[in-house]
Amino acid sequence: MKKTFERREPRSQKTKGDGPRRERRDERLPEKPARIEKPAKAARPDAATAPAAEMRPLIRRSGELPAERVPVILESQGAGDFHLIDSGQGLKLEQYGPYRIVRPEAQALWQPSLAPQVWEGADAVFTGDTDEDGMGRWRFPKAALGETWPLSLLDIDFLGRFTAFRHVGVFPEQIVHWSWVKAQAERAGRPIRVLNLFGYTGVASLVAAAAGAEVTHVDASKKAIGWARENQALSRLERAPIRWICEDAMKFILREERRGSRYDIILADPPKFGRGPNGEVFHLFEQLPLMLDVCREILSPNAIGLVLTAYSIRASFYSIHELMRETMRGAGGAVESGELVIREAGLDGRGHGRALSTSLFSRWVRA
Repeated sequence: MKKTFERREPRSQKTKGDGPRRERRDERLPEKPARIEKPAKAARPDAATAPAAEMRPLIRRSGELPAERVPVILESQGAGDFHLIDSGQGLKLEQYGPYRIVRPEAQALWQPSLAPQVWEGADAVFTGDTDEDGMGRWRFPKAALGETWPLSLLDIDFLGRFTAFRHVGVFPEQIVHWSWVKAQAERAGRPIRVLNLFGYTGVASLVAAAAGAEVTHVDASKKAIGWARENQALSRLERAPIRWICEDAMKFILREERRGSRYDIILADPPKFGRGPNGEVFHLFEQLPLMLDVCREILSPNAIGLVLTAYSIRASFYSIHELMRETMRGAGGAVESGELVIREAGLDGRGHGRALSTSLFSRWVRA
């Protein structure tokens, strides 16, 4: 139920390192899901808080820039238990399974299409800080609701949850990326290795694993990893080859680079600001160049793609587009960049309303 549109401009070419290297285990993924892995404590007291950008210099790339496709608008009109009903006046009205939910949305500058009584009939309303990462609380106008409820997207079952940060456990605009990963895994004809950085509640990891991929899922939040393991059980994928790793993403990929680990697809969904489990600090604009640089080094020789999504930043998609092209200089393929949008679908999920921009993205693809 997704639609993809490519709009090209007239150009000539075609939108969350620790100490010394330690070989602690075989890099092959286990047949059964491993327990949550936590890294050893840093050898030096200051290692956990040292800026990741100081861990190694950027590699100077040579060769031709990849071809480019810009701007690309990847559009979702909903799937499974989700669709966007309406939006406006800085809010969005969404359907998540049996519940209608109202949440802040700064991009919704227009007036709502549906009558006020439709909005007033919502089951849950987030109130409080309207910033993407701001805290607040949920109000339940009709009746008190449980903390969690079952949802399904792309044949993956998982738990929705009313969190203090207005999120509910899934970013549905990412459906277009998940569908792409699913298609790549199914057509590869071999088990591919997928690295999911800032993996949150694991829906992307489960989609990839269900399609036959071997997945390494990394998130700095122990609570998010626990939620992801709940989703794994709910999806009946307990035996799927997924490593759940609770660690700072930058430290993890720097260590993987030293080990010589390789992945066929890397998904990176970093926050604009975050903290690792040992107090590590992540600043998107400061550390994104190094993050992508290391990601390139751990792509396999037959890599399929590197996907970056960026939320809550005051920048053009061209910023990350040109960074991705420079990072992948000499690798061939193409870089396509633009925005992820969700289309309003009305109460019945079948309408075709306004497009709500949600995030920027850039992805390098082999072909």
